[in-house]
Amino acid sequence: MPFTQCKIAIVGCGPAGMLSALKLSSLYDRVILIGPESNRSNDLRTTALMMPAIHILKEFGIWQELQDHAAPLSIIRMIDSTNCLIRSPTVRFCAKEIGEDAFGYNIPNTVLNAAITKTVEKCSKICRIMTTVTACLNDGPMLKIILADGRKLRTYLLVAADGRDSVARDATGLDIHRWHYPQTALVLVFSHQLPHHAIVTEFHTGEGPFTQVPLPGTQSSLVWVVNPERAKRLLSLSNDMLGEKIEKHMYSMLGTIKIETPVQTWTMAGLAPKKFAANRVILIGEAAHVFPPIGAQGLNLSIRDMIDLAAAVATNLPDPGAESVLRFYKKHRTPDIWTSILLTHILNHALLSNCLSIQLGRSAILAMLKKFSPLRTLSMREGMYPGSTLNNFFGLFHRANR
Repeated sequence: MPFTQCKIAIVGCGPAGMLSALKLSSLYDRVILIGPESNRSNDLRTTALMMPAIHILKEFGIWQELQDHAAPLSIIRMIDSTNCLIRSPTVRFCAKEIGEDAFGYNIPNTVLNAAITKTVEKCSKICRIMTTVTACLNDGPMLKIILADGRKLRTYLLVAADGRDSVARDATGLDIHRWHYPQTALVLVFSHQLPHHAIVTEFHTGEGPFTQVPLPGTQSSLVWVVNPERAKRLLSLSNDMLGEKIEKHMYSMLGTIKIETPVQTWTMAGLAPKKFAANRVILIGEAAHVFPPIGAQGLNLSIRDMIDLAAAVATNLPDPGAESVLRFYKKHRTPDIWTSILLTHILNHALLSNCLSIQLGRSAILAMLKKFSPLRTLSMREGMYPGSTLNNFFGLFHRANR
């Protein structure tokens, strides 16, 4: 069977792969998207997308399909619910302090994935191949890709977006680091008696974060991080008993609680490759980074991957797999990804630590954020637009010294 030649092939039909195909379709007349239809109908999770990601969805014409199913996140409230000797003050971050109506929106994954898929299907520049990759081989200035159905491709650039167990990444020999946390995340949706007022409430506990995130109406999603033994005990409870536990944990802030979905559990783990691009392969999404469900990283980081991927490719459209393109991508993604990994790691371990100095440090940082509005504003802007603070600082420094 002869080889089909293309400029770019993307492996993986999850949100990261599909959004990248949409973005790259503005640069090329044909983008090949490889992977079977994602079966995510049983994914009960929700995704909190920050405003930069929402702007991307608007750019692609996806947002109008989502806005009736999305809840704004206007205030983030952090509450110390540990039993530590040194307790941290409650801190509120309000989007209006930085001139925004909301930090972002919370959207059910099933709705989000369906809307992205619909948009991809309507894009005539995206060629879908509903199979998997079995092998990737170097072929001088191109890569050879062997598909499970026997078809063969030759491409200048392979974008691996096929998840944490990426076949494309592993087939091209990119080594990875994996690590695990001694925790389990329980994920569910619940309804509540009182309105949430678009407030995200994150309780910091000695086992990990307990985070309630608004959904439309009087519903919220919950990510409850606990140790594995407690997770088993919670899973053994009836829905009514579990609802009472959640209501008690939240000090009845939202009144009576009713569990609306089955409880799903997710192992807390992390992953990052030693290189984010090499040998005509660029890694994005969970092929490039896996996080525990803390701090709304996930798809927000993957969308930043996609933006930098398109910017890198635009530097050399005739050969998008050239070494200069890969260097551009690594230069822009490596600091962002590793900073996100480090901050998530530090936050999680700070909650688990019994060290008095760490408790004191966490309390002091939150106290400063509560007391000093400029510091709070800076942290909110950096949370929404990572790297913007340093970029602005260096821009001002450069202009002052011209």
